[in-house]
Amino acid sequence: MGVSLEDKLLRFSREQRGGMNVAGAGSFGQRMNNATEGVPQDELRRLLQLRHADPHAILGAHLDQGGVTIRAWRPGATAMAVITDEGREPMAPWSAADGLFTASFPGRHEVFAYKLAATYPNGRTETFFDPYSFLPTIGDLDQLLWNQGRHERIAEKLGAHLLQLGDVEGVGFAVWAPNAAGVSVVGDFNHWDGRIHMMRSLGASGIWEIFVPGLGAGEKYKFEIRTADHMMLKADPFAAATELPPATASIVYRRSYQFADADWLEARRRRDLTRSPMTIYEVHLGSWRRVPEEQDRSLTYRELAATLGRYVADMGFTHVELLPVMEHPFSGSWGYQVTGYFAPTARFGTPDDFRFFVDELHRQGVGVILDWVPAHFPTDAFSLGRFDGTALYEHLDPTQGFHPEWNTYIFNYGRNEVRNFLVASALTWLRDFHADGLRVDAVASMLYLDYARRPGQWRPNRYGGNENLEALEFIKQMNETVYRDQPGITMIAEESTAWPGISRPVYAGGLGFGFKWDMGWMHDTLNYFSRDPIHRRYHHRDITFGFLYAWSENFILPLSHDEVVYGKASMLSKMPGDEWQKFANLRALYGYMWARPGKKMLFMGSEFGQWREWDHDHSLDWHLLNDESHRKLQAMVRELNRLYRAEPALWEADSEPAGFHFIDADNADDNVIAFMRMTPHSPARRILCVCNFAPVVREGYRVGVPTLGWYPEILNTDSELFGGSNVGNGGGVAAEPIPHHGLAASISLRLPPLGVLWLGVP
Repeated sequence: MGVSLEDKLLRFSREQRGGMNVAGAGSFGQRMNNATEGVPQDELRRLLQLRHADPHAILGAHLDQGGVTIRAWRPGATAMAVITDEGREPMAPWSAADGLFTASFPGRHEVFAYKLAATYPNGRTETFFDPYSFLPTIGDLDQLLWNQGRHERIAEKLGAHLLQLGDVEGVGFAVWAPNAAGVSVVGDFNHWDGRIHMMRSLGASGIWEIFVPGLGAGEKYKFEIRTADHMMLKADPFAAATELPPATASIVYRRSYQFADADWLEARRRRDLTRSPMTIYEVHLGSWRRVPEEQDRSLTYRELAATLGRYVADMGFTHVELLPVMEHPFSGSWGYQVTGYFAPTARFGTPDDFRFFVDELHRQGVGVILDWVPAHFPTDAFSLGRFDGTALYEHLDPTQGFHPEWNTYIFNYGRNEVRNFLVASALTWLRDFHADGLRVDAVASMLYLDYARRPGQWRPNRYGGNENLEALEFIKQMNETVYRDQPGITMIAEESTAWPGISRPVYAGGLGFGFKWDMGWMHDTLNYFSRDPIHRRYHHRDITFGFLYAWSENFILPLSHDEVVYGKASMLSKMPGDEWQKFANLRALYGYMWARPGKKMLFMGSEFGQWREWDHDHSLDWHLLNDESHRKLQAMVRELNRLYRAEPALWEADSEPAGFHFIDADNADDNVIAFMRMTPHSPARRILCVCNFAPVVREGYRVGVPTLGWYPEILNTDSELFGGSNVGNGGGVAAEPIPHHGLAASISLRLPPLGVLWLGVP
């Protein structure tokens, strides 16, 4: 026969309290013996107001001069009893409050094991172990490391965790609220009544804690936080799971999924991404593909694992980058206003469903990068803002704690616990969800005190500058920690200024990111390609300027979601000219981009030429693939990825000048550039890229080359296979001993209109 929960509770209580036997209990009248003795009136008043820092000091079992006194508070109960190994003894009501009961056991010299039984007006009786009989579940070392900002596994302590204390199963709740007057955990399990499970403060740590036996996975809960004059219901900052928005409760979650990607993780650990191919497909999960037959719902994590995984693998991308999957209340924020820094959004499934998604993409050979937002958070009342009635997670000074551009709070990076919270969040996604990297949003807003502020709206740092010194230290701590903890991952900065050393190691004076988005390249390139070719000669610098700084950082070339919304037009619609020219221009842009130094990123839909801007509430226009032009553009992107991954010259030395040689940089009148990519660390062949950004065929265009020999044409964006006019060089050309562009030999090419050629260098 199995052991009942009640028996387990009794056994654990006996072990925890010293394991005494209950004997000589005496009569009930003797046990009452002045119920209020030992409880000062001010203590009792704070308890009844739910503003007591240590309800365990009053409730539960306590030794006093006459023996053991047990006090319990179950609002609404008409009777209560203490259950021991020797029987059931009634408790006496304590007139101080409804549902407050007490019993005295004189002559006892140590606390004994017991349960409580509460009877309600409808005759229902509830038997439970007293949550006020358990010692704290958060240790002194945990508290110390948290306050020092160095607890890398604090997510396993704070929040809600399924625990087994001895033989007793239940949930340990813990929350940081140092300025609260009282904290309770509330949920369906206690009818959202803050009187039932008041938590205790663990002193100077600011952590409040309680263990509630008998609870399991699936329980919805929040923290009821009281200040001197008001009460707030707050979602758990460390919640592992949440309700489906717009509901906002946190959920106790039991992880059961076991990853099967050990080989992937080992290969990742050994890989140097700066010397590896990297083409990223940026995705918003809610709008990549929807199911119109089912009220136009989004796909689930498990459905996306199969469909998106197969698609990305077939297209040849090495990674997906997901717009934030962290829980957020407003879909229109695209996930960038996060309220659940440890929980995947419930819109698409459970946390284990998301783990399945990552695991399946790894099985398909695709890495997973997550957008992550440590720069700011929304002001929703249930979330982090003014969490304990004070500016806790955000900076108190509005010039540092409020973002005027986004109407959000800014984290207080000078606070140890806040830095620890954010580092723990990053580690959770990398460690527990096996993400391969994090793209850190809005880094520029973190670096500068005057970001998006006019004179008089910001305060200089202690040296008189505009640098946010606390944010800088946080960024360095974060990057050093995650790279040490999870070798092989990458951290990517979305940073729009010229701050030096973004992707240089901390020990070398940098900020420690692995890569930086090249926002300057993106703006210059789109500015150039959006112009009518007849005017491009006057903007040739937009194409060439980026090469002056191309090796100052480890760059990713992003054509992101931000460039296809809010009136900016889709990638295809940006291009000038008639429909044929639009497709030709876009093919040329991609051909140039894939050959240029820097890793690649393309937003979903841009690979097949979405006409309309991206809309987060609607699916991509997959029906366009019924049209040959869109289908052939998609085929070219697939071929770009295949060739790119097969040619080390295109990625091995992205971050080194030795991997690049400009051959023809100054022909603005013809809208032509030519350059060569090389592999200084391996014997792989070099790749020559020649770009004609004019809508005319250029016959006999001479380009200098380093050696004589046959130069095979390995890519032509004007190929009929890709929707072009098929102007080319018959598969390749032979070099002639005619010096040109400062090189010993040259080739004569037929340049296609609005076309890009890749040729192998012998």
